[in-house]
Amino acid sequence: MFLINSNSAYKSPLDPRDAEALGPVAAAEVERFLSHRQNNAKTPLVSLGGLARKLGVSSIHMKDEGFRLGLGSFKALGGAYAVMRLVLEEASKRLSRQVDVTELRSPEVLALAKTMTVACATDGNHGRSVAQGAQTVGARAVIFVHSGVSDQRVAAIAGFGADVRRVEGTYDDSVREASRVAIERGWTIVSDTSWPGYERIPSLVMQGYTAIFREALRELQDPPTHVFVQSGVGGIAAAAAGHLALVMGDTRPIFTVVDPERAACIVESARAGHPVTVDHGEPTIMAMLECYQPSLVAWRILSRVADAFMTVDEQDAVTVMKRLAHPVGGDPAVVAGESGGVGLAGLIRAIGDRHIKAHLRLGDQSRVLVINTEGATDPLKYEAIVGEAPGSVLSRNAGAAA
Repeated sequence: MFLINSNSAYKSPLDPRDAEALGPVAAAEVERFLSHRQNNAKTPLVSLGGLARKLGVSSIHMKDEGFRLGLGSFKALGGAYAVMRLVLEEASKRLSRQVDVTELRSPEVLALAKTMTVACATDGNHGRSVAQGAQTVGARAVIFVHSGVSDQRVAAIAGFGADVRRVEGTYDDSVREASRVAIERGWTIVSDTSWPGYERIPSLVMQGYTAIFREALRELQDPPTHVFVQSGVGGIAAAAAGHLALVMGDTRPIFTVVDPERAACIVESARAGHPVTVDHGEPTIMAMLECYQPSLVAWRILSRVADAFMTVDEQDAVTVMKRLAHPVGGDPAVVAGESGGVGLAGLIRAIGDRHIKAHLRLGDQSRVLVINTEGATDPLKYEAIVGEAPGSVLSRNAGAAA
């Protein structure tokens, strides 16, 4: 499925709240917060020149979030950042003064954080980020996971000291249960999706993601003409599209949102012209994107600044994982989890369809940016799909460098 944005809000200015959350001033503050986190380093921007030549475009660059903060996913930026912000805001309120991130590990802030409990639902990666953020500040974390989340991903969340609770059903069922219990217990919900009356914290989560694009734009010799980003509830796509629109203005790239065919809540919202919930059917291999109800904040942004929406199928996701593990034309190998390469899968599908290619004005002058949103966050599942362990795939890069 492929849709050009025909929403009545298309190309209208962002809501002032979203412009403030995703603009350059906020993004700079995100990077300042990052400097106070362990394992902080910019992630690689990988040039896929061999694949670009094969597809007939000028360049393809992939921002590889599989190395982000030791968590293996772009989600490391959002949940933990929001937890840090919320603890500092509560400290500022209780101490009657502005408390800065430089005081995060001070006795006063640590004592306050111990009284706080943060909660969220997750497919795996967001929960790890919230759990790590809570561990960093000394707060308690309760993470709700649905029945499809693998035991390895649950163990990774629990490894940060979180209380992990299983919920029957889908991701959206776990969101509802996390919200119900958190309200009942007086906990703070740190969700990466939003609903009526709950927008600010998801906006903080999305704000954390702006670091990805700030880093990429600094490193790229020429700005991208096209960006393909996978969706889920829409947070990462909205953060990308909103930030690029704000910092690049009229020169912003053509932006395409890519959904799994089996969980296309953003694409179906684009078709309907308003947020819609899609039916739960057969699970998708793209587990981190298996979301059936869009974030209202994300949709508000994407309806204005996304240019197109498309879906990819199960085989597209598998093929791109294998293609990145066994690259062409001297390109480096990239370990992409089941959802990690979906933006690139969208590009490949678009190039292979004359109708889509023409609509997106893809050609030999196109400079494409995509995001590997996750590495092998479930190594056993990765090996079962690709036929090789993630460490073995990455060892080829070391051998090439030698």
